Amino acid sequence: MKIYYVYILKCSDKTYYTGVTSNLEKRLFQHHSGCYKNSYTSSKRPVLLIFYCEFTNINIAIEKEKQIKKWSKSKKEALINNEYDRLPNLSKKHFNK
Repeated sequence: MKIYYVYILKCSDKTYYTGVTSNLEKRLFQHHSGCYKNSYTSSKRPVLLIFYCEFTNINIAIEKEKQIKKWSKSKKEALINNEYDRLPNLSKKHFNK
């Protein structure tokens, strides 16, 4: 059974990069080495792997990657810190009055 990983990197500028791969070790090497010169992380090295989760279905992994990419920084940090109970509240919209 093939395993797919959704992962979050913390970049040197304190931003987060979310990706999906079937070979986490190889993909991390590519991020660290700046393999793709026009990629988001190439100019933001060094990067640090701070979160990953495993999936056996690539479609679900891609869906989760896209979902996380839309999240706010605070919501990503709650996920990274295993503060799952905070996730629903961080999803709510706050409208100015």
